[in-house]
Amino acid sequence: MNIMADPRNAGGGEFQFPDPPGLSDELRMLREQVRRFVEKEVVPHGEQWEREGKIPREIFRRMGALGFLGMRHKPEYGGTDMGPLASMVFAEELGRSTFGGFTSSTLVHSDMSAVHITLRGTPEQKQKYLPAIIRGETVCSIAVTEPDAGSDVAGLKTRARRDDKSWVINGAKMFITNAVYGDLLIVAARTDPAAKGSRGISLFIVERNTPGISATKLDKHGWLCSDTAEIAFNDVRIPLENLLGEENRGFYGIMETFQNERICIGGICAGESAKAIELTTSYVKQRQAFGGPLWNQQGVRLKLASLAAKAAAARALAYHAAELAEAGRPCEREVSMVKALSPEVLHEVVHGCLQLHGGTGFMRGTPIERMARDARVLTIGGGATEVMLEEVAKRM
Repeated sequence: MNIMADPRNAGGGEFQFPDPPGLSDELRMLREQVRRFVEKEVVPHGEQWEREGKIPREIFRRMGALGFLGMRHKPEYGGTDMGPLASMVFAEELGRSTFGGFTSSTLVHSDMSAVHITLRGTPEQKQKYLPAIIRGETVCSIAVTEPDAGSDVAGLKTRARRDDKSWVINGAKMFITNAVYGDLLIVAARTDPAAKGSRGISLFIVERNTPGISATKLDKHGWLCSDTAEIAFNDVRIPLENLLGEENRGFYGIMETFQNERICIGGICAGESAKAIELTTSYVKQRQAFGGPLWNQQGVRLKLASLAAKAAAARALAYHAAELAEAGRPCEREVSMVKALSPEVLHEVVHGCLQLHGGTGFMRGTPIERMARDARVLTIGGGATEVMLEEVAKRM
């Protein structure tokens, strides 16, 4: 007689989703390397960084030495010229750290700001800035969001006017990651005040220590180890050659780079979901209640299985979008789906896992409590869920 094993006796250990079948050996090796780095250099120190509200600069330099910060840049500047799938793998493994602030600070630098220089910078701009960025010596930030312009990028009001020798920037930016302790800002500003909507916006490279820039550090609900700031620009003068890309065409550059950012967010959500399920499965197999481990309760097992299935589906969509982007195929609809779906699934996962932790999950200092706080912003940043669903609807 064929006797089925008791599901309550299933083994524990690390929970992870399998790699997509077509993932290259190079990207599998990248995954292993990033995971080792996170386990050795991030997890043991993350709680201290959370308390201090700051990530040591040495961590960026170590990531630079390992090649993590140059994957989207050309070899002549020290990069490895990899594609969206590398960003997806990198983001997924950073997400498994359980420290959303560290993950966001790293990816803002590697995939959301400095890539503007690679994509639309002049040879002189690339040579001046990229080598130090790739080595982790210069930390970058992207300054688009404003007090009155978040997902509505076309509504930004920061102004850049040109005089004989420089651009002069005035205005304010809000919720800017890496803006307190970073070194370089990619700033979006309106250069043609007569233009309507998305027209008349340009991008600029602005060094953080330029006179006239002030930053106020913000007190956040989550992402405590990353620095997030409101920035004021008061007659900030930068060289004419710091215009990044074509004048009045910055909006289209922002939208292009948003695609990669949203793929990264899909990766973050996949990594955080897998880690939350791993932590919770381990917890309920040890936690004694009702005469045995919580894992013995069928409702607990089915809840975790349901969360795992939803997380796996969202992750598969994210890898599909990354593969389309890697192949150079149109993927705006699929990427918008990823950004709309993945953070919502992550919310369900982390809050479901917190529930299964009981009172322990409500306590500061536990990974699942931190992950629930850190996950909240992912339905907002990079394009709110509602905006992303509208982008999907436009393409149906």
